[in-house]
Amino acid sequence: MLYLVPTPIGNLKDITLRALEVLKEVDLVLAEDTRTTSHLLNHYGITKPLSPYHQHNEHQVLHHLVSQLLEGKKMAVVTDAGTPGISDPAFLLVRECIKVDVKVECLPGATAFVPALVNSGIPCNRFCFEGFLPVKKGRQTMLKLLAEEERTMIFYESPMRLVKTLEEFITCFGKERQCSVSRELTKMFEETKRGSLEEVADYFKAKPVKGEIVIVLAGKEK
Repeated sequence: MLYLVPTPIGNLKDITLRALEVLKEVDLVLAEDTRTTSHLLNHYGITKPLSPYHQHNEHQVLHHLVSQLLEGKKMAVVTDAGTPGISDPAFLLVRECIKVDVKVECLPGATAFVPALVNSGIPCNRFCFEGFLPVKKGRQTMLKLLAEEERTMIFYESPMRLVKTLEEFITCFGKERQCSVSRELTKMFEETKRGSLEEVADYFKAKPVKGEIVIVLAGKEK
């Protein structure tokens, strides 16, 4: 049995009771960063073996993990924050488990883009999640394709690249296109800035940017 267990994106109280139950009953927890996961488990008094599972080793450990699951072990996959598989490792393991009839279950829970979208004031009845844009190769091609997108778009971005990305969005989508930038969701310094791309870019140019970033961008008007 493989469980995908969402973990809090900031506030440790945002974990579900069911997630805690699963983490207590599994044989092994696969963690993106074992130090981060240890902090979470220690907070709730859970003692479990931890094994690293991240983008740099997921190919190497894949078949070993599947073999253990086929032998009857129960495992939980967690990331540093949010739902596994959403801009984080999990897809390869899930796909391989499905191929060999290992049962997979994903628990509902925290993910950053949902509160950012709902809190943006931008239509959320139809949207597309783009995650992190390519840093170099393919970036401009992707932006040109998204210029015609009519649905609300959601992006993840690092604080170091936020202003540059907003400037690229102005070039591609126009300075009046409405957007919302949320950072440090559920944490002490949570902040959401809404307005035109030009207004939001100017705001973040004038201050240091820290924390995890979610950009919500209005789609092209019909």
